[in-house]
Amino acid sequence: MGRLISLTASDTHHFSAYEAGDAKARRALVVVQEIFGLTDHIRAVCDELAERHGYHVIAPALFDRAERDVVLPYDSEGMTEGLALREKISPDALQADITAACHALNHHGHSKVGILGFCWGGLVAWEAATRTRNFAAACAWYGGGIAALSHEKPHCPVQLHFGGEDDHIPHTDINTIRENRPEVEIFVYDDAGHGFGCNDRPSFNKPARDLAHERSMAFFEAHL
Repeated sequence: MGRLISLTASDTHHFSAYEAGDAKARRALVVVQEIFGLTDHIRAVCDELAERHGYHVIAPALFDRAERDVVLPYDSEGMTEGLALREKISPDALQADITAACHALNHHGHSKVGILGFCWGGLVAWEAATRTRNFAAACAWYGGGIAALSHEKPHCPVQLHFGGEDDHIPHTDINTIRENRPEVEIFVYDDAGHGFGCNDRPSFNKPARDLAHERSMAFFEAHL
């Protein structure tokens, strides 16, 4: 099981993060939360990466910029509240927190760090890949909003995963990313919806989740 730690961004903002694994791990990842906060699901993802795959993982609590210790339910009310909190945090502030998490892993001896984001975190991972040079590889699951930023070129290899039945991310967005960024590896899971990787959501799709997980692990093993 992981533990809560405290980190400090370059602008002196103090925030919580969930850490799993240790400095002796073979590889390191920053895991980026969904729009629902640092949920039990995100913590379980970190624990699995550490215990099953030997990663040192840090997941920053990004909502601490607006309100501390936020964990929202996986329903429409939780989504609405999460979107409202997101609007209070600038992209630059988010990247300051992501950078602090990356530097914490660097401090523990990890020269190469990857980033894995889900939902809102998928977009944050894309921005980390295009707007910073902190990461050796970036992977995003059902990251909404990437298409609008697909003119930005990543500084590291990127892998994207989308649900073919996602009612938040249309196929036109996926096609836009493909057209603008042909170098980016994209997988679409035909019968999967938004949030297909989260077993706490009605849209959970185990076959799609397992395949996306397998591909993500192979991707990071190749680049970290």
